Amino acid sequence: MNSEANAQARAAELRAALNRAAHQYYTLDAPELPDAEYDRLFRELQALEAAHPQLRTPDSPTRRVGGTVLDGFAPVRHAVPMLSIRTETDTTAAGAQAFDARVRRELKLTDDAPAIDYVAEPKFDGLAMNLRYEQGVLVQAATRGDGETGEDVTQNIRTIGQIPLRLAGPPDAGPPQGGRAPSGGSEGREAPSVGAICFPPVLEVRGEVYMRRDDFEQLNERMRARMAAGDKAAKTFVNPRNAAAGAVRQLDPAIAAERPLSFFAYGLGEVTPPEQGGPVFDTHWQLLQALASWGFPVSALARRARGASELIAFHDDLAARRDALPFDIDGVVYKVDRLELQRELGFVTREPRWAVAHKYPAQEQLTTVLAIDVQVGRTGKLTPVAKLAPVFVGGVTVTNATLHNELEARRKDVRVGDTVVVRRAGDVIPEVVSVLADKRQPGAPEFSMPAHCPVCGSAVVREEGEADHRCTGGLFCSAQRKQALLHFASRRAMDIEGLGEKLVDQLIDGKVVRSLPDLYRMGFVSLAALDRMADKSAQNLIDALQKSKHTTLARFLFALGIRHVGEATAKDLARHFGTLDAVMAADADQLAQVPDVGPVVAESIHTFFAQPHNREVVEQLRAAGITWPVGEPSAAARQPLAGKTFVLTGTLPTLSREEAKAMLEAAGAKVAGSVSKKTHCVVAGEEAGSKLDKARELGVPVIDEAGLRALLEGEG
Repeated sequence: MNSEANAQARAAELRAALNRAAHQYYTLDAPELPDAEYDRLFRELQALEAAHPQLRTPDSPTRRVGGTVLDGFAPVRHAVPMLSIRTETDTTAAGAQAFDARVRRELKLTDDAPAIDYVAEPKFDGLAMNLRYEQGVLVQAATRGDGETGEDVTQNIRTIGQIPLRLAGPPDAGPPQGGRAPSGGSEGREAPSVGAICFPPVLEVRGEVYMRRDDFEQLNERMRARMAAGDKAAKTFVNPRNAAAGAVRQLDPAIAAERPLSFFAYGLGEVTPPEQGGPVFDTHWQLLQALASWGFPVSALARRARGASELIAFHDDLAARRDALPFDIDGVVYKVDRLELQRELGFVTREPRWAVAHKYPAQEQLTTVLAIDVQVGRTGKLTPVAKLAPVFVGGVTVTNATLHNELEARRKDVRVGDTVVVRRAGDVIPEVVSVLADKRQPGAPEFSMPAHCPVCGSAVVREEGEADHRCTGGLFCSAQRKQALLHFASRRAMDIEGLGEKLVDQLIDGKVVRSLPDLYRMGFVSLAALDRMADKSAQNLIDALQKSKHTTLARFLFALGIRHVGEATAKDLARHFGTLDAVMAADADQLAQVPDVGPVVAESIHTFFAQPHNREVVEQLRAAGITWPVGEPSAAARQPLAGKTFVLTGTLPTLSREEAKAMLEAAGAKVAGSVSKKTHCVVAGEEAGSKLDKARELGVPVIDEAGLRALLEGEG
């Protein structure tokens, strides 16, 4: 076989493996191929296609990352019109009853005739899409448009991992084996459970392109970060449907590839007829099974339902679960199951008599902004909140809606007195979607974030590149007390055993503790008087508090909860300065001289200690008896392993991982989690595993516990 033939065979092998892996990952939610291996195979296919452009096929996984930027979208005339479904706006049980009564009437059924079989499905809040496959390969994707003519968005749709570029199963049609449910789990990433059904030569699959709620929130977070960094092209999206529609209609498919889209299949357009080898279905339920067997995600929420009573039960059940679903729905769809009856019922004014969309209450409403308050969260984040004239939306009465941050509030230009669109969907906090600017009262002032915390009066800062403003009074601010206390008591900080979340709630809510130093002023009597606090538990906590007074400078610095100061940074500060007074007296430039402390972290530390009330809390904690060993090293020259990176792996004979890490760090070493070319030494114990293999591969020195002790004692 010549090199060209070898390349062709290898490319086909890679395409099959990558398409199979994508189906397992995106549709089945059961990945078998590790990410690193997928990336390796993908790069190999890219290299092959670059060297042999003629090998690039329409079903190549490399087509998912985008293509040529388009000038516009070409029109696509649908072979079978994409008709709309009649909407039943009565959101009560009467809506389902009315549909069932109409169907029975059209079929001229008597009252004693058997109940009709239906299929009930979620009504996804996304964008309808027609996918055309020829010989099992995706050749075109088109929007609904006006039902007769849509737009060719193939390049963008190829970027959606859940949509197969090549169909699963053998070609040439055969009748499906009915009776099994549509595939998949209830989390929106479904898994087929049916055997392969042959696909026809021409197949148009219809379904909904949508964006999951978690993907939508993450997308908006990325947009807010870009806006905060000064990216004028970045913008947040109103809701998942708008975000999905915007991604589908991107002229640059590379941008579409960055937008996390998903897909559910629920119907067919043009299909090769049975007499020419096309499939034969008796029911819509069988059709859904076929879609799943061909590799499409089909909602596991779909159910067979008999008669109006079971339609009502489905509508009620999905309404109760609606907020917990990972995607937005605005109703359910009922379809007569038997296709023979669908043909008998036919259409009226281009709407099928055999289907209806049964809606839920609206999730967006108009109301008025009465005020804009600023709330302070447990971590010090400031959030502007619009106080609203009460409005019933999404099943509840809403009086507050988040504006996220100052950048978002200004982008939407929300002002007191404005008429606004409020949305509530799922478990997310209600938010202001947009403003009706034409209804604004003249002279309404623009919103701006306060310079001082509305709770404690501390300075408010917004770091460069950040979207959020934060209160700097972490130890002093009452809004942050619980979080500050929990962090202070945590195992890696002051390690106060027994001081958990429930007890912290009792201490703060009962005003027993108003600031951190109050912890060390508590007596046995005041603790024992708390609800569900036995004498033994009270004494144990007193003992734990007493024990925590003997700590290290690094632990104390970490316990203060200074923004950006984690364990490693706290240790670096302790090693560099040696004393707490030196840390507190340092300016931002001096702090930035500490290894791995950049200007943002340095400014955060300096701002923290510049607050008089923070310094007061620190002094009171010292006065309460918190101490640490004096004479901690303040220069790398006094630390034999300064500047060296170690990795720990396996189980050491006598030392725990934490003990070995502490010994290395005390000698100036940095302990990393993975082995690289920059690693100076690996300390390996029993069952060391892949890190040991990596060290040998890179030629990194490996020692055991005895070697570590010798090194630390200056013998190695």
